[in-house]
Amino acid sequence: MLNNLNGDDERRIRALQALKNPDESRDDVLKKFVRLASQALGIPGSFISVLDDEFQTVRASHNFDLKRSTREDSLCRHVVDSDSAVIVPDTYHDARFVTHPLITGAPFIRFYAGVPLKNREGIILGTLCVTDTEPHLFAGDQVTTLTLLSTLVMSFLEAWHSAGFADPVTGLPNRQRLIRDLQYLAVAGDTTPRRLVLIDCIDMARAYELARTMGMGPVESLLKDMATLLPLRLRPAVGEMLYTVATGRFAILTRADSRLSAAWVAGRLEGISADMEEGLSVALTTHTSEADFIAGSVPAAEVVRRAVSALNEAVARGLPSHRFDIEAETQRSEDFLLMSDLKTALRDNAGLYLVYQPKICLHSGKPVGLEALIRWQHPTRGELSPATFIPLAEQTDLLSSLTAWIIDQAVERLRRLRNNCIQLPLTVNVSVRDFSREGFAASLESKMAKSKVPTALLGIECLETERILESPTALRGLEMLRERGFSISLDDFGSGYSNISYLRRMPLDVIKLDRSLISELSSDTASRIIARSIIAMLKELDYTVLAEGVECPDTVTSLTEYGCDQAQGYFYSKPLNEPSLDHWLHWKLREGCH
Repeated sequence: MLNNLNGDDERRIRALQALKNPDESRDDVLKKFVRLASQALGIPGSFISVLDDEFQTVRASHNFDLKRSTREDSLCRHVVDSDSAVIVPDTYHDARFVTHPLITGAPFIRFYAGVPLKNREGIILGTLCVTDTEPHLFAGDQVTTLTLLSTLVMSFLEAWHSAGFADPVTGLPNRQRLIRDLQYLAVAGDTTPRRLVLIDCIDMARAYELARTMGMGPVESLLKDMATLLPLRLRPAVGEMLYTVATGRFAILTRADSRLSAAWVAGRLEGISADMEEGLSVALTTHTSEADFIAGSVPAAEVVRRAVSALNEAVARGLPSHRFDIEAETQRSEDFLLMSDLKTALRDNAGLYLVYQPKICLHSGKPVGLEALIRWQHPTRGELSPATFIPLAEQTDLLSSLTAWIIDQAVERLRRLRNNCIQLPLTVNVSVRDFSREGFAASLESKMAKSKVPTALLGIECLETERILESPTALRGLEMLRERGFSISLDDFGSGYSNISYLRRMPLDVIKLDRSLISELSSDTASRIIARSIIAMLKELDYTVLAEGVECPDTVTSLTEYGCDQAQGYFYSKPLNEPSLDHWLHWKLREGCH
């Protein structure tokens, strides 16, 4: 992975860094080894050191206080450089050490015996040493014992490394090893642009289901076969490491200019299957992701998190591959925080409020109804448009909570104004998810009854026409609302999915014409012909027709001429908060109660 180093140097740096990083459980065992060395050899001081090109680090010690020194000052460098045991019975009688700072000063080493710690690849990582402030003779059998103990220390370290950094099922390096390798790149000062590619072969829900029905044996066979299949399909180059990072998830660490991009890997793995047991294979649906980085510019764990985030996005959206995008990630984080704030606002009933836009009868000029619209005064972001938070709420369970809050506020207004001359019917927007819910209509009817308000005063406005038509449950939900006396409005007719044939399938009372249909009535002949024809047809079908977005008197004149029933828009009034609305209604209805 450290492409600017040769293989031996790369492996040495990895192995040294693994030992230099503290690990409490490992170091506790090393302390027991050095205490054993002192006891077995009758020398009071002992230590295990790690040597890199600049420093000696004492990883574990017994009756020895030195923690760190330069490599030049360390006695252990003679062991590492010679790859053999170094025995110094009396440092005062050794020309190399007579004036050495660790002999003339603390820790005042007078006797030293050290042997190399060498792993199975032949890389010397450090030393196992015994030492004293008094001179000693050191017999051959003692050297043998010290060497045997060094072998045991290395056996333990390699077992610890294998247990901590290898996946027990696939045998591949694991997530911890990936994190460590990313850290080593940073420590080595590697500035090569790099890429982390993640591969999802089997989702956890499916893995659990397979384990439940077939046991873990076949599932482990499946994972092992994946680990064999991936390198055969992808042919990673030298220095491109394959890891197991979770059940059914693998990673490849490579250079940013490698052919192993997320898209290329997804293409290579399309249509693959893996064996669970003799004669049984499972087709795999793969998703991939990638995150580009330069080592050290972001923490290792953040590199992995970015790749995982992109992979989860690919899985959620059903994409073969997805590349991490910091701007999109930032937006998702902001969206998440906004939804957290919305949850708090709903819980505390703080910041959210309704405004009401009047609906005007085109024949009398009087207000005949109101549309309730949600607004949010955010504590730090200020006034937020519904377009900012409603689409996000639709992706969460908060939408139903928001709908419930809006309905409660609307019903409370209707209750408060019972028998008041400014009382007008209200409509609220309700999503398909809500009115499809079991018991929604009955619950809403009960709420109206408790407030002693007739159901005819509350209208339900729906928009997602295509989803409604695709859902028998949604259609039945609308029917149940209408059976209980609630008025049903269809919003935005004339935009998007506006097929005349669906009108007969939906229980509707009011059709709202989208502003795109009427915005050019005063200036475009074709718009006038289309609007006139649609209004005439809807009136023939006995619907109440409401035009929204009305902003000029010429439009009002045309709509009235075409037979449209009602209108709403800035020509009459912008959406108003309750005090302003009540004042406006008193002014509009001063000729008598409606």
